[in-house]
Amino acid sequence: MSYSTHTPNNSDIWAVTTDLTILRQGLLDLFCRLAYQEGDFILSSGQSSPYYINGKQVTLHPQGALAMARLLLNILPEDAQAVAGLTLGGDPIVSAVSVVSVYENRPIPALIIRKEAKGHGTMAYIEGPSLPQGAKVVVLEDVVTTGQSALQAVERLKSAGYTVDRVISLIDRLQGGRELYESAGLQFQALFTIQDLKKRYPEVKSTI
Repeated sequence: MSYSTHTPNNSDIWAVTTDLTILRQGLLDLFCRLAYQEGDFILSSGQSSPYYINGKQVTLHPQGALAMARLLLNILPEDAQAVAGLTLGGDPIVSAVSVVSVYENRPIPALIIRKEAKGHGTMAYIEGPSLPQGAKVVVLEDVVTTGQSALQAVERLKSAGYTVDRVISLIDRLQGGRELYESAGLQFQALFTIQDLKKRYPEVKSTI
């Protein structure tokens, strides 16, 4: 689906509403309209799937980024000192949350976790502001399947001396991610599950 500034609701609503229910419905509709596809796909996990969710179609969408950030901020623990995500999927999520957090009077820095150490300079795996040892960081993910990507980010953060006990995803495909996180002692939340998308998709598709 090519990008359009047209959204299911008047675009002004996204900026001025304080109703998280409206934002949540609008975000779900964007996922159905722009990110969800049916067909034959191979996922990054190597699994085959009859559907694919390209989360970046929404996380890089202006209204999508705003709604996503406000909804995630609403469920971040009060003691969270930063948000972090594994590149590339996590980059727009943590960036949007950090920017919007300033407008919510709750500034939260963002960290980006490289898949491989930087090849020059500090040789770092983690990009972003330096935080105190033990700082509590929440890992954010776009779409969780097996859970391995976010778990990699968790391990990098812990190796750097940060405290991580929670992963939050935009969508849970319900294919083992939650179980993996819980087995690692992590709490897990998702804004939507694949069931939410599949239920809403036929209704949204009929309006496209």
